[in-house]
Amino acid sequence: MTGTERAPDAGEDPFVEHRRLLFGTAYRMLGSVADTEDVLQDAWLAWRGVDREEVRNPRAYLVRAVTNLALNRLTSARAVRERYVGPWLPEPLLTSPDVAEDAELADTVSTALLVVLETLAPVERAVFVLREAFAFSHAEIAQVLDRPEPTVRQIAHRARRHVDARRPRYDAGPERHHEVTERFRAACAGGDLNRVMELLAPDVVAWSDGGGKVTAARRPLSGPDHVARWLLGVLAKPTSADTTLEPAVVNAEPGLLITLGGRTLGTMSLGVTQGLVHHVHIQLNPDKLLGVQRAGGPATA
Repeated sequence: MTGTERAPDAGEDPFVEHRRLLFGTAYRMLGSVADTEDVLQDAWLAWRGVDREEVRNPRAYLVRAVTNLALNRLTSARAVRERYVGPWLPEPLLTSPDVAEDAELADTVSTALLVVLETLAPVERAVFVLREAFAFSHAEIAQVLDRPEPTVRQIAHRARRHVDARRPRYDAGPERHHEVTERFRAACAGGDLNRVMELLAPDVVAWSDGGGKVTAARRPLSGPDHVARWLLGVLAKPTSADTTLEPAVVNAEPGLLITLGGRTLGTMSLGVTQGLVHHVHIQLNPDKLLGVQRAGGPATA
């Protein structure tokens, strides 16, 4: 049993028992709550038609089914993302406290890492997720993907090296991260340009994902002055009047919800190092906010 699974109730269906593992696997592979839920629905429908007596290991069977469904969807999604308008960011997820408190598990669902995982080939991403997030052995992954174990070991090594070379390194613990995020929230809410700039690292970079549906920067923004002025400019627009920034746990990290009248218009995730914000990821695409807008939001990563 992985660290994300709970103890099953007696007689519970294996799909329900392992749903959290299945959701977490598909979400890390796809970066989309909507696509993940579609994959789980397809897997559930297939599972209903299976002769359970023929399945010796339901957990392995279900992980294999979900992984392959996610691989198929990811392969087709890559072509769509090549035509995406502006920077692509993953669909944000409101995560449960136990996920946020597990440092290793939280890291594998962070916005920054999901962005890096987009640069992996689909099979590399599947191997990385199963190995790094859920501690599957190379032999188990080989069975899931129907590939020789030595091949899986090579893929795992290549994927880990690729990710390690590109993933941002943040040194702030949860308390410090929360403190900086709160100070950033207050500075933005108050429209205080100098205070916002003081919290931004000299090499800060901000990405905003509007998907061509709403106004967002088409390219990453760099530097404290550029990032701060753009952020405050967006918040000062008439269309942003009466919006609020609310603290939330987004992808297992302290983050912010941009809300208006109780409706979420966007999310912010901050990468913090040495007390300064080095990365800002802003999700504004309304198509990617449906999960966050639902009451409570999914919390199963």
